Amino acid sequence: MKFLEKQLDKMEPLFLKGGKLEKLYPLWEAQDTFLFSPKSVTKTSAHVRDALDLKRMMSMVIVALIPCIFMAMYNTGLQANIAMENLGVDSQAGWRGAVLDGIGIGYDPGNFLACLLHGALFFLPVYIVCMAVGGAWEALFSIVRGHEINEGFLVTGMLFPLTLPPTIPLWQVAIGISFGVVVGKEIFGGTGRNFLNPALTARAFLYFAYSNQIVGDTVWTAVDGFSGATPLGAAAIAAPGQVVQDMVATVGSMQNAFLGTIQGSMGETSTLACIIGAAILIATGVGSWRIMAGCVAGAAGFAALLNWAGSDTNAMFAVSPLWHLVIGGFAFGTVFMATDPVSAAMTNPGKWVYGALIGAMTILIRVINPAYPEGIMLAILFGNVFAPLIDYFVVQSNIKRRLARYGA
Repeated sequence: MKFLEKQLDKMEPLFLKGGKLEKLYPLWEAQDTFLFSPKSVTKTSAHVRDALDLKRMMSMVIVALIPCIFMAMYNTGLQANIAMENLGVDSQAGWRGAVLDGIGIGYDPGNFLACLLHGALFFLPVYIVCMAVGGAWEALFSIVRGHEINEGFLVTGMLFPLTLPPTIPLWQVAIGISFGVVVGKEIFGGTGRNFLNPALTARAFLYFAYSNQIVGDTVWTAVDGFSGATPLGAAAIAAPGQVVQDMVATVGSMQNAFLGTIQGSMGETSTLACIIGAAILIATGVGSWRIMAGCVAGAAGFAALLNWAGSDTNAMFAVSPLWHLVIGGFAFGTVFMATDPVSAAMTNPGKWVYGALIGAMTILIRVINPAYPEGIMLAILFGNVFAPLIDYFVVQSNIKRRLARYGA
């Protein structure tokens, strides 16, 4: 590492002001500060110093995402191998089948390694496209504006693939991440100035622009000719009084839904993986436990209210609060999306309100509009828009209370 550091130091003058490559300074600075500590570090009391800087914060989010990444690869391969076994197919089609057949790994659903490698061949290309295309946009805007490349994209580039089905065309992945980075973040000034979550902005764009590849029973399992509904999809079309039975028939049990061995977006199915990630984020001070608790309280409370009210025509009213918490992308959105420090509420009371708003909105969209069975994405974007207003009222309330207390 010392040798690499010396080589980077020798190259530094080329990228500084007046050097031949000064316009490419953000690219050099990104790799230099990613590998080593910055040369200029504040040592006086001029600034408030904290060990948790932006780079370490983003790194901890990546660490917290590891369980979801693992489940994304394993469950994608598991669902594909189960479908192939049910259809009587001996080999996967295309280059992925050639790779797996070449190494002789097989397609046994009971083989852990077979499922993990099969799923990795679907997840990794999506991730690579996200990082390549999104990273290129980040670098371009950094060069044009003359500022460093922000590490926040590493998180966006990881979150976005986890929200997608395994069958998503790679060219749509490129368009989606481009929209999320450029329209969702860069046109507002870049990281720290965007009021919407870039990863969710990218997914929302794909949902409305290319809905056939984002929703439907044929997109969740990476096997041609196989159709399988998600629990929310099954609940949305269930007959009143049969919703729980239809969901159980789809996923097997609530335990399967909690573990994540069900149909769904690659990284969103496992509530257990999300809970592990939440524990890491809370323990390191990166994620707000108030927002997470607010989301759970808002969702559970509103689901319980609708469950108590009941409906003779809408089966979704009968879905219990516990089922709502373990199916769909609720856990993933609550832990990793709603807690985005840039687009979320900043004040402590505001975080509770912000989280409860997202939780209640999620259930409202799921239940009242069965045509759109998943609601967490739109609920979080809705919460992002209202976050500044929530903080404004919290601050104004504090000002009025202090004026009343100390005013003479």
